[in-house]
Amino acid sequence: MDNKQSKKPVVLVTGCGSGIGLALAEELYKRTEYRVVITARASSLKMLHTKFIESDRFLIRLLDVIEEGNRTSLIKEIVTLWGGVNILINNAGVSYRAVVEHMSASEEQHQFATNYFGPVGLIKSVLPHMRQMGWGKIINVSSVSGMLAMPTMGAYSASKYAFEGLSEALWYEVKPLGINVSLIQPGFVHSQSFLKVKYSIQSEPNDDTEALYADYYKNMTPFIERLMKLSLTSPQDVALRILKVMKRKNPPLWIPATLDAMFFYYVRRFVPRFILLPLLFSILPNTRKWAKKYTRYKK
Repeated sequence: MDNKQSKKPVVLVTGCGSGIGLALAEELYKRTEYRVVITARASSLKMLHTKFIESDRFLIRLLDVIEEGNRTSLIKEIVTLWGGVNILINNAGVSYRAVVEHMSASEEQHQFATNYFGPVGLIKSVLPHMRQMGWGKIINVSSVSGMLAMPTMGAYSASKYAFEGLSEALWYEVKPLGINVSLIQPGFVHSQSFLKVKYSIQSEPNDDTEALYADYYKNMTPFIERLMKLSLTSPQDVALRILKVMKRKNPPLWIPATLDAMFFYYVRRFVPRFILLPLLFSILPNTRKWAKKYTRYKK
């Protein structure tokens, strides 16, 4: 490798199989000032190899973030090739659509393994090199669900709340070492990502054995999909926001990435919770009718 190439920052991006991750991969493919490793699970690798040509500055690698061995071997390869990771972008994630009562312990574990434990494992593995270099950036893609929870998305929100809490603590811990931590907080993004949502065994649409929460799914699923389709923000818009953060010397910790995320960012801080929660509940579709046949509570 020539000396000029060896001075380019090394960027590792997870979850490049679709959505924001894929859009970011497309942008980084065009920007020769970085050395880039994009990653995805096995099911998306063929598509990525079709879209991109690997080179001495752009690599495509298998990564399932929940597999510790997979994470370890990838970081070892990057260290051998390029010395280490300078900018980590934790984008990989999964979202379960289920009420709290419909999530099993193993499904909760999978939600947290993907959205919390896996990304945290990657952070730990790249910090020694960043510390040695005296600089680095950790950019964690969170969600507006890390600010405000929604019904049928409790486990997803819990994983994002946890990840945001850790990121905030990490911001303090690594700031004296010259390392920046940022949370990208998208809200509703105009994409097909709602088609990739996972259902628990009990919340699976084809399973009608439990009707208690049928109103919740019947109303929330099309409500979320409709908001995504109406959004003016594309995955490319969020990818460009991430690129700006990569270039900033001292980016902030919290970065709302869509108009609705910006709105909720300030609403959450300035509207008292005893007003905010009933207000949001009243906005959700048909909540007065939810579980009406299954409760003695008189609304």
